[in-house]
Amino acid sequence: MRKLLVDAAHTLVPPKGDRHGPLPPLMLTLTVLTGLVDAVSYLGLGQVFVANMTGNVVLLGFALAGAAGLSAPASVVSLAAFLVGAVAGGRFGTRFAAHRGRLLASAMVLQAVLVAAAFAIAVVAHDRVGTPGRYALIVALALAMGTQTAVARRIGVPDLTTTVLTQTLTGLAAGSGDAGDEGPRPARRILSVLAMVLGALVGALLLDAGLSLVLGVALGLLAVAAVVTGRLAATDAEWVRS
Repeated sequence: MRKLLVDAAHTLVPPKGDRHGPLPPLMLTLTVLTGLVDAVSYLGLGQVFVANMTGNVVLLGFALAGAAGLSAPASVVSLAAFLVGAVAGGRFGTRFAAHRGRLLASAMVLQAVLVAAAFAIAVVAHDRVGTPGRYALIVALALAMGTQTAVARRIGVPDLTTTVLTQTLTGLAAGSGDAGDEGPRPARRILSVLAMVLGALVGALLLDAGLSLVLGVALGLLAVAAVVTGRLAATDAEWVRS
């Protein structure tokens, strides 16, 4: 238990000289964001995921089989937009390959623009989005989450992918680290799961007040994270190097 608490403390407040520096808490913040936006998309836009593409592929299969309440076109649009976002994230990764801080800060700015666009659409529609507005929200949010996933993969903090928890849960249950990482960190894995649950919980609870409220919270969280990341990235510390 003591080791677990120490691991959690080091994840939330990394010690000086840690190889990943402030990246773990920043990635946990993005994991909370994932829960928020998937709450918006799944509960508010008709049972489609914009971040969890494994779930989205499964929903696509269900929709093609004729399951009630599911939309194959919505799943396909989300998948396509996510992939385009992942391409953008890959380009960011190439451009800022030598500086993880600038990579993350730049990607967050792009995400903030996309989430702001989704927020504006919801506000203009007074949270009653029709079919065009629904698809516009799916595209904007899936683009943002595709970018986030690709950048998180490039940054490479073990167990903090920000959008995918299957391998995290498997590693937690198996009790071992992936080949090449710095060893098993169960507290980091637990925090990653809790962060996504927290985002989904808050998103679901706030959704009754409207899409725009949840998107506003997501935008505020992302804007603060982008500012903090930008300031932290203005350094030549060890953690910024890939």
